[in-house]
Amino acid sequence: MNPHQWLELAVYVAALVLVTKPLGLWINRVLDPGGRTWLDPVMRPLEKLTYRVLRVDPAREHDWKQYTFAMLAFSLVSCLFTYAILRLQFYLPLNPQKLGALAPHLAFNTAVSFTTNTNWQSYGGEATMSYFSQMAGLAIHNFFSAAVGIAIAGALVRGVARQTAETIGNFWVDITRIMFLLLLPICVVLAVFLVSQGMIQNFKPYTVARLIEPQTISVQKTDENGKPVTDAKGNPVMVNQTLATQTIVQGPMASQIAIKMLGTNGGGYTNANAAHPFENPTPLSNFVQMLALLCIGSALTCHLGRETKNQKHGWAVWTAMFTMFLAGVMVCWWAEARGNPIHQKLGVAIADGNMEGKEARFGIFDS
Repeated sequence: MNPHQWLELAVYVAALVLVTKPLGLWINRVLDPGGRTWLDPVMRPLEKLTYRVLRVDPAREHDWKQYTFAMLAFSLVSCLFTYAILRLQFYLPLNPQKLGALAPHLAFNTAVSFTTNTNWQSYGGEATMSYFSQMAGLAIHNFFSAAVGIAIAGALVRGVARQTAETIGNFWVDITRIMFLLLLPICVVLAVFLVSQGMIQNFKPYTVARLIEPQTISVQKTDENGKPVTDAKGNPVMVNQTLATQTIVQGPMASQIAIKMLGTNGGGYTNANAAHPFENPTPLSNFVQMLALLCIGSALTCHLGRETKNQKHGWAVWTAMFTMFLAGVMVCWWAEARGNPIHQKLGVAIADGNMEGKEARFGIFDS
């Protein structure tokens, strides 16, 4: 690791430490139903309206069974909602590329993975998802799943801090306040910053650019709905296709990437995720996205200290987390920087280390 990389790691750690306490104090207010914030004049009316629409009594707390049931019910309904969007994608608005509906197994896998915050993707976003599916189906789940995780963490902390209490908060109040007062405000600022760095945010049809050297490839034939065509034996029907143009993705990317990183969601807008230059335009955007990835988890340790009235306990948990993080970074960097021994035996140059799967613009360490 060269001096520049050591300096970058030090700056990253310093930035993470600096945001931990103020963000932790903010989360402490957010997870307190009576907590006041400077966003109350704007968000409090929306919060109260949400309670009225959902018929929620914010003063009534749940025991652990009621809290768990509410969480599971919310997750199930939101999962089915996303599944329906993906299956009906072809008929829904904001689909300028006329992308077809997802197959049942793919729609189910995607809906479940985004609901659980695991975000497993077995598709290329730019070739599969319409703008409506990206926003209403996936980005909204990035908010929901992150909010559910933070709410569960908050309920766990209450259980530790209250000791003898029979209730651990109100799930509907927690998730509403987390989305309105924590995730949404930060994501608005983060999305604007990402746009300033060059990330796209629009509803334009994909841009078509002409290739200098056209190419001929064999691809699977699709019907008018975009579904793959097979023969009587179930084998794919292949056709030759001459590529004279390149399609460049457009769409509401910045708004989705902001919550993707802040909520530790793995589901990106494009198939390449943050290795795509539109999803990660500059070294600064790369640094800020990496910081956003850990800031809430780091800040929750401060919230733990405040709730238990023992800030040293919170910092002890933070230190344990940071130690594992730093050890993982160092081991991964050492292993990747020394290259692939198999390549070395074959005489392949490995001066830059193992660049397989890395962002070529930023190198191994920043990837």
